[in-house]
Amino acid sequence: MDTPQNTALTRALTELPGPLPARGVIHIAIRHTDRFTVVGNDLAQHPGLSTTAVGFAVRIQSLPQGTEIGIKALAARFPEGEKLIAAALRELEAHGYLQRARTRLPNGRIVTRTVFCNQPTALLRPRAAAAPPQLPPAARPITTPAPAPEPTAKPEASPEPARDPQPEPTPDPVATPDPPAPLATPPQAAAPPFVRLVPPPTAPKPPRPPLPRPRELTPELERISTALLSDLRHHAPQFTLSEEHVRELVPGVAACLERDAHPDTIRHTLTTNAPEPVNYPYQFVKHRLTVLLPPPLPGAHELTTPPARRNPVTPFQTCDGCERAFRAPTPGHCRDCRDEVAYAQAAA
Repeated sequence: MDTPQNTALTRALTELPGPLPARGVIHIAIRHTDRFTVVGNDLAQHPGLSTTAVGFAVRIQSLPQGTEIGIKALAARFPEGEKLIAAALRELEAHGYLQRARTRLPNGRIVTRTVFCNQPTALLRPRAAAAPPQLPPAARPITTPAPAPEPTAKPEASPEPARDPQPEPTPDPVATPDPPAPLATPPQAAAPPFVRLVPPPTAPKPPRPPLPRPRELTPELERISTALLSDLRHHAPQFTLSEEHVRELVPGVAACLERDAHPDTIRHTLTTNAPEPVNYPYQFVKHRLTVLLPPPLPGAHELTTPPARRNPVTPFQTCDGCERAFRAPTPGHCRDCRDEVAYAQAAA
């Protein structure tokens, strides 16, 4: 089977017109007459998409309308695994080629509707107003031109007689009225700039924060940190660190110990809920020491509760009239005595 195929390619190569390039790819393009899909160069040569994502975009574009293109459906159809398919779909979704949304059906069931666009950048361009359809010359209706009205002489000084209402013209069965002219549509506003919510895979990543360091790396902190890092492989074999990596990670563990973190707590923080397998234990431990650094313990003055705010107490006073006790900021008469004095003054 290989020999006829190679012979056919060689024969087709000799039939190509013009000089052939000395190096690089040479295309033998045979025109498709059926079972083909048009793929644009904006997708086939997209600089931000991986080859896997481009391949799945072409495969999805070639599927008929209504075909299931979920992760499990594509994994059952093609040899790639679910993780590779999910990563490719996320790339297509980040670049606008794919959109997945959950929709509720009339029967109450929730399904995922997937929309694929072969050229998402074209959706952001302003669309021109659609022109009315033009009929071919053979299909246009035959219209007869209306005769031009003859000019009539205008009387000089005679009053204009009342005109009789003219009868409505009967429609011509041959001539058809011209279609009304389309209304002028206001110019569409410029489309808002495309804002990418998810950075592309090729975007530069922000620098990672540095490994925390203690205020003073004492020999005691260095000894305990070295022993803790070297002993990680006894609790989790995948955390086997080299001697150079241990020396580089010692300041991060010393910073945790300086903040009164217990060694067992640090060991539990570094090894719990780790992925399987841990391909890069040094990077994983460094990340957790940087992100999960405990805060410093508060001082004694920070834990002191503030004094409770008391409401001012109004002192007791002795009434000058009836010698009854009542609360008032200054000495004087109680309410009853003040009412009696006011009533006597009003009666007088």
